[in-house]
Amino acid sequence: MPAARESLLDAAYTALVRRPWSAVRMVDVAAAAGVSRQTLYNEFGSKEGLARALVRREADGYLAGIERALAGGVEPRERLTATAEWTAALARDNPIVRAMLTGCWSERLPAPALSAVPSSCAVPAQRRADGPLPSPGDFVQIVRDRALVALTGPGAARVAGTELARSCELVVRLALSCVAAPPAEGGIAELVRDALHRQPV
Repeated sequence: MPAARESLLDAAYTALVRRPWSAVRMVDVAAAAGVSRQTLYNEFGSKEGLARALVRREADGYLAGIERALAGGVEPRERLTATAEWTAALARDNPIVRAMLTGCWSERLPAPALSAVPSSCAVPAQRRADGPLPSPGDFVQIVRDRALVALTGPGAARVAGTELARSCELVVRLALSCVAAPPAEGGIAELVRDALHRQPV
């Protein structure tokens, strides 16, 4: 991602932490990133385009963290626990990720439509952001499938209906429940261990 685009997204996220999205002004985002308003509009097209790009970046960051969690550790239960902990921790700290995973968008946040929007932007990253955005159900499926691949290898699609697939989905849904109703400190690991105790992982 070009440096100017990343700086603009950082500036938009910082502005969003401080005030509602409706009060975030494009001129302020451009100034905070040290670029012109024209650069901002060339990159994103509109404030809605900026919102979509911000949501897409946070979704990609969440999924990259899932990949790291699944790559760490040795035991499958340890890797699934790390996945659940990452989900709950990031959602606690990042309001956009929390909204994406739960579907609960407050008036403080941008709430772009999940369906694709027409894009006339010449910037490939923006055309991708203008495509469909994942719903909470999409995230369940994406994370479950990535967990299956991490635990069983590239042929995981063949075992999508197995007990292992159900165990992976159980962990994802348990993590999402912890996003909505956080457990006591350190509680998610214990919840995952208990949930997987009788599961074939």
